[in-house]
Amino acid sequence: MYLTRFQLNPHRRRSRALLGSPQVMHAAVLACFPDASPTDAGRVLWRVDGDGEKSHLYVVSPARPDLTTLVEEAGWPTLETWETRAYDGLLGRLDAGQRWAFRLTANPVHSLPPAPGEKRGKRFAHVTVAQQLEWLGLQAERCGFRVGVEGQVEDEVIVSRRKTITFVRQKSTVTLGQATFDGLLEITNRELFVRALGHGIGPAKGYGCGLLTLAPVV
Repeated sequence: MYLTRFQLNPHRRRSRALLGSPQVMHAAVLACFPDASPTDAGRVLWRVDGDGEKSHLYVVSPARPDLTTLVEEAGWPTLETWETRAYDGLLGRLDAGQRWAFRLTANPVHSLPPAPGEKRGKRFAHVTVAQQLEWLGLQAERCGFRVGVEGQVEDEVIVSRRKTITFVRQKSTVTLGQATFDGLLEITNRELFVRALGHGIGPAKGYGCGLLTLAPVV
């Protein structure tokens, strides 16, 4: 697995197009790989951090990407604004009981039971902070970690960048609810946690949601 960080040049027209549409960014990210197929270790995940004058694209992937074209179109071609590091070393050091600072941009949703004659229920976005924190707590249980103190997720998690994104995909309008979670977590199940890092958390993974990143607790 690999972790890539790329700074977008806000003054380039291509950057504005990428930041304005998850569909456009998704296609640009996949174009950085000869083969972007998922593997047992994980899939291509991405997230944009920051707004306005300073935005960074983060990508986790099973294969090493080549961002040459992306840098030429949306970066600074003569500067080193793209860095890829092997991710397996960090994944190999993770263990139950460890605490880490984390960031996750996600699409917190809930599904209603399917109507008669339908195979699946419709998804609806969680819109309040309380709902989004409850969703995070449920995802954490499934993904081998926990946040908060004695079940109080809000004690150690900040919810920000809560917004609704609308974009066009194949002539249809797609609407996504996004929220970014920052806080502290404790690993409870190493196998489930490592899988979550490689495969993502929640829906809309192709559109900038689901990538969980870690940093040492300071």
